[in-house]
Amino acid sequence: MDKRTFIKTLGLGMASLPISSGGRVVGNHHLPVIHPPVISRGDTVGIITPSSALVDDEGYAIAENNIKILGLRLQWGKYVGKKYGYLAGKDEERLADLHEMFSNPEIKAIVCLRGGSGAARLLDKLDYGLIARNPKIFLGYSDITAFHQAIYTQTGLVTFHGAVANSRWTPMVVNQFEQLFFSGKPPVYAAAQNRIRTLTPGTADGKLLGGNLTVLTGMAGSRYYPDFNNSILFLEDIGEEPYRIDRMFSQLALSGALQKIKGFVFGRCSDCEAKNPGNSLTLEQILDDYIKPLGIPAYQGALIGHMDEQFILPVGAKVRMDASQGTITVLEHIFST
Repeated sequence: MDKRTFIKTLGLGMASLPISSGGRVVGNHHLPVIHPPVISRGDTVGIITPSSALVDDEGYAIAENNIKILGLRLQWGKYVGKKYGYLAGKDEERLADLHEMFSNPEIKAIVCLRGGSGAARLLDKLDYGLIARNPKIFLGYSDITAFHQAIYTQTGLVTFHGAVANSRWTPMVVNQFEQLFFSGKPPVYAAAQNRIRTLTPGTADGKLLGGNLTVLTGMAGSRYYPDFNNSILFLEDIGEEPYRIDRMFSQLALSGALQKIKGFVFGRCSDCEAKNPGNSLTLEQILDDYIKPLGIPAYQGALIGHMDEQFILPVGAKVRMDASQGTITVLEHIFST
């Protein structure tokens, strides 16, 4: 089953799923924010594969190097390396690793080895009470968007959208990891000015929500879909033709999400060119059609997406975005210690 078929199936069935008895589920998603503690060199980081399996073995060595270069210890999830179709093991195996990493007091942070597909299969099975009682840094992107939104809406825990463990962490990523997770000091997230396209100038404050466009729109209508009121929405994607991007923005608009946001940031859509450009809208036209009429500060070109050089963003934190300068600034303390 490919990503689009899976997302379509999820959208049709999510509303009827039962609530997990172990979860801390709320109706309106307005929970107090939970901040994870910072970590120190020498601490143990858990690596899990809660979505798809690795395609080759090189990613394991890359992940080990990324963690060790930071002076951290690494513990693999028990079921890392398992495979069930396109998934990194059966649902109960992937779920067990995620629960074990949150419950184990020796694990101080959790990094996803990769994204892929399949995270949404676990959302109704997660023990959100367990996660809320054991707040930790949780890092990943792409399909991991499903976990970011579900954990935030069901617990209030701030999680982090950024490089997965098998990405090649550039000096910028390493520096942001150290600054954020060791020192507890978020950077000002800024891309080079020549990479920014301002759709509508201005500044806006709000809670930072978003991630992968395909995954996010696939959650619409579920209890894990965020309340976007007074939020800054950030998006990225990969491998989607413009007509599909247009359809997903239509879904964001029809769900009411776009009418609620205070600001908008788009990163990169990798490999999203039309096969027939003469019979297609461009990504820029789609963004202009859906975002400009909102009259809110908005820009394109942030370092967010399927690329090595990318921001580590705190999902659920209060931020200020400047569409003219192309920056995102965190406005609150996002760590408990």
